[in-house]
Amino acid sequence: MSNSNRAMKKLYLVRHAKSSWDDPSLTDFSRPLNRRGEKDALFMGRRLAKQGVKPDRILASPALRAHKTAEIIAQEIGYLRYEIRYLEELYLASASTLLDTIRSLNDALTRAILVGHNPGLAELTNHFAPEPIEKMPTCSVAELHFDTDKWRLVDTVSLVYFALDYPKKSRQ
Repeated sequence: MSNSNRAMKKLYLVRHAKSSWDDPSLTDFSRPLNRRGEKDALFMGRRLAKQGVKPDRILASPALRAHKTAEIIAQEIGYLRYEIRYLEELYLASASTLLDTIRSLNDALTRAILVGHNPGLAELTNHFAPEPIEKMPTCSVAELHFDTDKWRLVDTVSLVYFALDYPKKSRQ
């Protein structure tokens, strides 16, 4: 790459896939993906792979449904599962906590995926989106490109690209 290329940070905000409510004895943290959730995570992981998404870092909530979503997507895009970083503070995190996490990323990283939960993810996506999004369905992926080489500046610089994709939209 030449130095004339524009500095860019690429962020993918991923809502965990559909979880199972079959076992009422499980805590919210311990709910697994249901069959549709597993299929959707696989589907979206394959879509990201076809788009050539190669993150430098994947961060995820340690809740089972987010953990499993991150693992499935990582496997599909060729990211080593043992390199996924699970952060306690991402479990049911607010938009401001998510933004703080993003701002604290090492600037040597160009592309990052963050796997988490609503309502925080939807609120953060709406913070950046050029037009309000009504909802962020399970296993949706918001792709954001920022005109900066510093993660701490993502909410103060121009958003140069935004897309929201999710399993049902992709199959239409």
